Amino acid sequence: MLRAYNNVAVPSFMYGTAWKKEATAELVIMAVAAGFKAIDTANQLIHYQEVLVGEALKSLQQQGIKRNSLFLQTKFTPAGGQDHRTPYDPTADLTTQVQQSFASSLAHLATDYVDSYVLHAPFSRRGLGEADWEVWSAMEALYQSGKTKMIGVSNITAAQLIELCEQADHKPMVVQNRCYAVLAWDKDVREICQSHGIIYQGFSLLTANREVLAAPQVQQIARRLGATAAQIIFRFAMQIGMLPLTGTTSQQHMREDLQAEQFALSKEEVQRIEMIAV
Repeated sequence: MLRAYNNVAVPSFMYGTAWKKEATAELVIMAVAAGFKAIDTANQLIHYQEVLVGEALKSLQQQGIKRNSLFLQTKFTPAGGQDHRTPYDPTADLTTQVQQSFASSLAHLATDYVDSYVLHAPFSRRGLGEADWEVWSAMEALYQSGKTKMIGVSNITAAQLIELCEQADHKPMVVQNRCYAVLAWDKDVREICQSHGIIYQGFSLLTANREVLAAPQVQQIARRLGATAAQIIFRFAMQIGMLPLTGTTSQQHMREDLQAEQFALSKEEVQRIEMIAV
């Protein structure tokens, strides 16, 4: 378990449901059966089927797996990241859009709270504008109401994160970014998170770094530990303080990924992987 600065515990590995389409419910059930305790989704029909995550949760409850035994994270996606199927009135003010999207998420997920609510991305690539601050204020209100235990942001730059931490009433508790080895595994953002007690979630650890998995250094470590290259990358992520996401559709890979928690890399091996593509 990891803990953010507001003392909420978060499982150390998360199953991501992007791009799973009609297989979403089946895969969430499979992931929980394999041992995952945290599920990531979003109220964005282009890439996610949030309602099918809810169907999986209903099925799991019937199997005796209670809602409060799982960590559930979803997102508010601004209109620029949606198609015509927005889960809110796109002509409404942004505060209303957040409220409508959140209510829709609760209905989809058949729950009265979420564990983490994330802004899918800032409205611009540089800086934070009025739109970002209005949305963040609406999310802070949800946090203060207790309807979400954490709030966070995804796809954010280091400069934007510094600004948010300095000026927000409530700093983000989680940050979720795509993680590239060529950028030292998003080191700048990770260091900000570490200094503020924010949990850093890394996604696309495998798909964005295919050449790293095949690198001789990683293959050598895998042979030493009798592990797969994917397990080495996930274990590395955990040892540098990251919460990794996996979106595998393979039951075998789900089990293998979770086994990354059962061994350790040496300090030298961690340093070698950290600088592997820089």
